[in-house]
Amino acid sequence: MRWALVKVCLAVTAMVVIAFAVPLGLVIREMASDRAFSDAERQAAMIAPTLSITTDREELTRAVLSTEPGDRGRLAVHVPAPEGVADGTEGGPLDIGTRRATPKDVATVRKAGRASITEVTGGFALLQPTALGTGDIAVVEVFVPEGEVSHGVATAWLMLAGVGVALIVGSVAVADRLGVRMVQPAQRLAGAAQDLGEGRLGTRVPEEGPTELRSAAVAFNSMADQVVQLLANERELAADLSHRLRTPLTVLRLNAASLGEGPAAEQTRAAVQQLEHEVDTIIRTAREQRPQTQGGQPEAGCDASEVIRERMGFWSALAEDEGREVRLAGVDRTVRIPVARPELAAALDALLGNVFRHTPEGTAFSVDVHHSGDAVIVLVSDAGPGIDDPKAALARGGSGRDTAGGSVGSTGLGLDIVRRVAESTGGDLRIGRSVLGGTEVRIWIGLYGSRPERGRRGHGRRVGRRTGWQRRKEPRNATGSGVRH
Repeated sequence: MRWALVKVCLAVTAMVVIAFAVPLGLVIREMASDRAFSDAERQAAMIAPTLSITTDREELTRAVLSTEPGDRGRLAVHVPAPEGVADGTEGGPLDIGTRRATPKDVATVRKAGRASITEVTGGFALLQPTALGTGDIAVVEVFVPEGEVSHGVATAWLMLAGVGVALIVGSVAVADRLGVRMVQPAQRLAGAAQDLGEGRLGTRVPEEGPTELRSAAVAFNSMADQVVQLLANERELAADLSHRLRTPLTVLRLNAASLGEGPAAEQTRAAVQQLEHEVDTIIRTAREQRPQTQGGQPEAGCDASEVIRERMGFWSALAEDEGREVRLAGVDRTVRIPVARPELAAALDALLGNVFRHTPEGTAFSVDVHHSGDAVIVLVSDAGPGIDDPKAALARGGSGRDTAGGSVGSTGLGLDIVRRVAESTGGDLRIGRSVLGGTEVRIWIGLYGSRPERGRRGHGRRVGRRTGWQRRKEPRNATGSGVRH
């Protein structure tokens, strides 16, 4: 593309230069010739007053020699003989000065009565007819050398040629620079496409160059972002789906623990432990952060009260087996939230699964729902011993050990699932101390993309009394001891 542009510009500029330089050179040559013959006519007119007064040879000779062209031998006067006087006799025709034109040319000019230019040896001769006092016609001959006819033409042509060459070189340089501006962005775009195809997902193209290439760069960067989001979404979906397996695994683990002793019970517990290990491996492998849906909002909504009642019905059966006291409040009316049903169910299962996993049997817990008009707040509280590092619990991929020193086996993904559900609506996730003595997770779900504010009218006093948001700046983790997932 670069060399093609240079060649096109070279051809166009050369044609323009030729189209203007050749006619201009011809005009300059004509102007030089006209100037030389105009000077010759002026010099011929200098002798006309003398010819109108006298035709005496001596007087004419003196007048001719007094002029510059006559003194240089370039001026001649041809006076015809009077009628009846033969050539070669006294009073015959006079030829003063150096004759260069032929007698025939002189006779033709005298007869026609018009000035004429004839070519002679070494140049041109201007023949100018002049009326004498006797009524006859004399011819004044002025010699114009070839050098004067073309004087300055060669210099002007050289200047024109230099200007033409300079224009061609300049246009080629400009075309080359323009070609570079076009070629380099195209090369960067091609290289970025190759890098992206090789798996370097962070490749982006600077939005530079002509408008079309800038548009292509914008489209490429947008495509690359979409590819990254799609891949991250797939990995996150795999992690979330795997994490949802932890709910039935928790039930299996609890049931396996109640099987007592024996080879079959040990094998069942070992199989459950191995299955948990494999699920955790899948989650850790695919725990990249999943981008939000388009516009930052979930794709569908649900009735939060219905979902919470359904999931609490499932977990209440396990709580009864372990002697846990359960309290549910605020789910007596329909509460529509902009969160997909599976997402909310997965978030609740993650939090309630933490209660069963990280608190001792018999530990009470509760779920409260508050509706403030522009937001819905879900509080999950427990009476467990608390946590060691709340910040680590909120960090995606964080894991740790419980207060008893046992391994938690956490992937650090559960709280991140809950946080993303809240943030997808413009809300957030916070951790504080509950009135039950353990930890409390507050899920703020915005109904209209609103951001949470402390002390908001309608719920701030109640929530503040239960969670201590106004009194504590450092967030604490969710349910129970150890780092939650």
